[in-house]
Amino acid sequence: MSTLRERQLNALKQMLNLNQPLTKAVANEPIWKVLIYDRVGQDIISPLISIKELRELGVTLHVQLHSDRDSIPEVPAVYFCVPSEENLGRICQDLSNGIYDQYHLNFISPITRQKLEDLAASAIHSSSVMSIHKVFDQYLNFICLEDDLFIMKHQQSDYLSYYAINKGDTKDTEMEPIMDEIVESLFSVFVTLGNVPIIRCSKGNAAEMVAKKLDKKLRENLWDARNNLFHGQAGTFSFTRPMLILLDRNIDMATPLHHTWTYQALAHDVLDLTLNRAVVPETSGPIVPGQKAKTRTCDLDSKDPLWSEHKGSPFPTVAEAIQEDLDKYRSSEAEVKQLKSSMGLDADSDLALSLVSDNTQRLTSAVNSLPQLMEKKRLIDMHTTIATAILNAIKSRRLDSFFELEEKIMSKSSGVESKAVMDLITDTSAGTEEDKMRLFIIYYLCTSQISEDEYKKFESALLAANCDIKPMAYMKRWKGFTKMSSQGQYEGGGTKTVSMFSKLVSQGSSFVMEGVKNLVVKKHKLPVSRAVETALGGESELSWLDPRAARTDAGARARAPRHPPPTDAVVFLVGGGNYIEYHNLIDFAKQQAANGTTRKIIYGATTLPNASQFLKQLSLLGEEIQNHSNF
Repeated sequence: MSTLRERQLNALKQMLNLNQPLTKAVANEPIWKVLIYDRVGQDIISPLISIKELRELGVTLHVQLHSDRDSIPEVPAVYFCVPSEENLGRICQDLSNGIYDQYHLNFISPITRQKLEDLAASAIHSSSVMSIHKVFDQYLNFICLEDDLFIMKHQQSDYLSYYAINKGDTKDTEMEPIMDEIVESLFSVFVTLGNVPIIRCSKGNAAEMVAKKLDKKLRENLWDARNNLFHGQAGTFSFTRPMLILLDRNIDMATPLHHTWTYQALAHDVLDLTLNRAVVPETSGPIVPGQKAKTRTCDLDSKDPLWSEHKGSPFPTVAEAIQEDLDKYRSSEAEVKQLKSSMGLDADSDLALSLVSDNTQRLTSAVNSLPQLMEKKRLIDMHTTIATAILNAIKSRRLDSFFELEEKIMSKSSGVESKAVMDLITDTSAGTEEDKMRLFIIYYLCTSQISEDEYKKFESALLAANCDIKPMAYMKRWKGFTKMSSQGQYEGGGTKTVSMFSKLVSQGSSFVMEGVKNLVVKKHKLPVSRAVETALGGESELSWLDPRAARTDAGARARAPRHPPPTDAVVFLVGGGNYIEYHNLIDFAKQQAANGTTRKIIYGATTLPNASQFLKQLSLLGEEIQNHSNF
């Protein structure tokens, strides 16, 4: 059973092999070609295939579609883009200018009949029909970041944000194209997986609109005998069909703002990890005004053992793991040095070499292990850089205190006094304005009753701390609408402080952990994981749609005998997801596996904003409400 990421990667590799099946011979001697992509194509390819791997697949040049490109004769050109008017216009321009001799056009989502006819007319007009070798619909309109994590869009994705879906003046005519785009993307995911899902969705919100449209689209495809995309191929989920659980971001507004303690989520929050790439500030000293801060780009991928093992681990565990790797590396390095000195290679005595025969074997193995050692060293350096940057942020913003207090508030494990929240907000040495605002919104959402006086006190404290309190206008309305404080939603959470970082302190580590709490997070289920658990257990308030069910009236379909619920699920959040929920779902799947139920869970979202980007969207929504009330 292959993962979503592997299936998307294989589809891309096959596309780069001019849509021919991949064989051993191709791997040894690829066809040289040029790759032309738009921004959407670039975002899909970049987390999956590195530039070095593109070379190995025969791509000698990769360029943006809308850039000035020179003519390159006799080389196939592979286009990978969405079939938008603008892109098709540029392709027609390329055809009429005869830039390439062979065109392989791959559209990320299917091209409409009308646009295809226009393209054909243009090709006839410029006498370039013979140059177009193939036109393919690839159904790859999503970005796979992990084996079990995907988002819809990254660049130019503002129209899919929580703000765009929830702002007050969105007309139905504006909402339709947003929903259609989400459906298009989910359809691509299931075509890539090769399975038709059973759909469950929350009621009365954007998720339900998406569910109904997707049900209709899947149904139409299944009934279209000529173009059915789901027959004959074995899906990823072996024999059972997966359940698609469509949820709205409004199910849980505290988690996207929550401070976090695990490696990947911290990198996302503090270093703005996007498309598996973190940008880390290199200078630790004071920033000189006017001087541009130096940064280093770090690519984090699944081939990196430390990352794949520890991306969901609490930060202290990660720091210990990096330290252990460093110690192992140092001992291997010492071994090589020792070998050199035992052979008399310290000085320039090449003579010694001829006298030694039994060491030759040891030397050969040392030399052979050098590339792995170098790679290990590179990864250790990279993780040290990232972890140091995160550690600096934890210390300077006291993120451990925010995280600990928010966990207490959300888990209701102990009655959190408003004083503790007030102390952290008024403490000038703790956190940024955004950190304080995030803490207060979580406190506000998770506390059933806050008196007007108390609210006013908090408001003036936040203003005194220079916070932008516009999000509160929206959160007040949201809390009023949903009639639920998030009480009881996060039970069983919380943290406990373990003895200080014993391993790190005793070993003279490169991480100075003084003043940082060693917090261990208690395993608990967030609202999204809880919704998934009840849906997979068959007991759920969510609506049920089955695109494969017979086309009788909707009532009969809804009453159709419910098969035993599927074991696998694709969970999709309309309005933005986050790494905290992603790791919470992975933990849930592990816990189920430990209890004897193996589940494959994939987490997806329209976009993946970090807390500060999400807060900005809430601020825009709040500003809108304030402006309306001023009229």
